[in-house]
Amino acid sequence: MFIGYARVSTLDQNPQFQIEELRKAGCEKIFTEKKSGAKENRPKLKEALEYARAGDTLVVWKLSRLARSLTQVMATVKQLEERGINLRALTQKIDTTTPEGRLFFHINAAFDQFQREIIVENTRAGLKVAREHGRIGGRPKIMSDERMKLIRAMIKDTAAYPFISDVIRSAGIGRRTFYKYFPPEQIHTLRDDKIL
Repeated sequence: MFIGYARVSTLDQNPQFQIEELRKAGCEKIFTEKKSGAKENRPKLKEALEYARAGDTLVVWKLSRLARSLTQVMATVKQLEERGINLRALTQKIDTTTPEGRLFFHINAAFDQFQREIIVENTRAGLKVAREHGRIGGRPKIMSDERMKLIRAMIKDTAAYPFISDVIRSAGIGRRTFYKYFPPEQIHTLRDDKIL
């Protein structure tokens, strides 16, 4: 029996194309999952593996649908081999029922892993160059040095801003963000009174 497993990484991706390809390949039962391949916990894959019996073939549209790392793929294939279950990856023409298919599987899995490592390496190199040129990835800081100085002055000015809630409102930031940058101990040192 051919058992299909389709996976998309995010909730807004549609697995329909994979499902249709698996049906064309003769899959009688198809398990569908919307989860990142990097996640260890993939309940639908587990279900598909539990459903399969010796002599059955697990069919995936592409090897990367099975897992995102070579370690994960190899562990899954080892588990399949131990139980006498075959594997087919449609786009890569992998079929572990033949010696050639098994060889091609190992070469292809290693190549996929190599590609992922190259992407990670290039990303790291790009980030390093960006940092050397003063560009830092991620979200911009909410609090610039100028803004911090202004808020410190507001905290000290108890006449214009008698309550800390007045400072927060005038600064136009959230209470949580404010206390992240100005913890109560710091506020006490900036103003004489203890009104928070």
